[in-house]
Amino acid sequence: MSSRTELKKLPISVQSYVDSPEEKNKLYRRTLAIVILSQIFGGAGLAAGITVGALLAQDMLGTDNFTGVPTALFTLGSAGAALLVGRLSQRFGRSWGLGLGFLAGGIGAIGVVAAAIANSIALLLFSLLIYGAGTATNLQARYAGTDLASSKQRATAASIAMVFTTFGAVAGPNLVDVTGEFALSIGVPSLAGPFLLAAVAYILAGVVLLAFLRPDPLLVANAIAALEKNEQYASTAIETANIGAGKRGIMIGAAIMILTQIVMVSIMTMTPVHMKHHGHGLSEVGIVIGFHIGSMYLPSLITGILVDKIGRTAMSIASGATLLIAGVIAAIAPGHSMGVLIVALSLLGLGWNFGLISGTALIIDATTPSNRAKV
Repeated sequence: MSSRTELKKLPISVQSYVDSPEEKNKLYRRTLAIVILSQIFGGAGLAAGITVGALLAQDMLGTDNFTGVPTALFTLGSAGAALLVGRLSQRFGRSWGLGLGFLAGGIGAIGVVAAAIANSIALLLFSLLIYGAGTATNLQARYAGTDLASSKQRATAASIAMVFTTFGAVAGPNLVDVTGEFALSIGVPSLAGPFLLAAVAYILAGVVLLAFLRPDPLLVANAIAALEKNEQYASTAIETANIGAGKRGIMIGAAIMILTQIVMVSIMTMTPVHMKHHGHGLSEVGIVIGFHIGSMYLPSLITGILVDKIGRTAMSIASGATLLIAGVIAAIAPGHSMGVLIVALSLLGLGWNFGLISGTALIIDATTPSNRAKV
């Protein structure tokens, strides 16, 4: 069947973007704008778990021994949700996959609040798993910004989407006191306050994507890729070589992101508990975590340009070096010194940012629209 016959079978709204490079570029810019808006809300939602998740577990369990459980649970939930969101996106488009993922995260945040009110450990643990869907979706949203990007725009496109997460992600930790006071005023434990914000933020992010991410960028990208494949003959040898290179790129990109995540989460999770032991209040914890999250996302635009200009490998090496320095500073930082903790956590976020964007670019390079969301 010819490519033009296949094109006629597509919805009219998609056909116009496949046929016109100008329309495709307009949709690319519009998609980035919608993703940016969702990322602002999504950033506010993910900040709750990072800032007070460990403290809420400590308060409900009455011990420090399990303060890493919240991060472990919403990371595990994030992993499971990533699989579901990716498969939904591949089959039905980004708007459905990402929109439903954010809504699930919002429901999880509501469950955490309910668990705090009822003092139910079982409900807390289950809700944190569901809450992890928001984290996974927030990170996967950056790929939606790259679906229609050229090979020289990919890291930059991903970074543009990520940088706007900063606005919500930095605001979230600094609203700990405000949301805590609001929670108390309606009869909810103060540590559950940030999860009230997370619920609203994640649900708004989901609604934005479901309502406005149309026509779906992944479906358009799939149509363009299918058309190009039918119009251009590729030899079996070249296709086999590309498949091999793709697998290597996916493995290397994933390894970089896994290693940076391990280092970042290990240090970040215990920082609020460490600070509390040394007499720091919730507002001070919020400031340090705010700097950390800001460093995770705010440099993204510059990082994306560097990844596209000087290469994926160079920025991956820079990630490892920055994380090493952050770990050393965090290990020797005096417990009473907020300044040194801010430096350590800021470098930690920056190293994570370098690794995430360089790893993301490697994976995007190694995939096609037909398998990217699933991968």
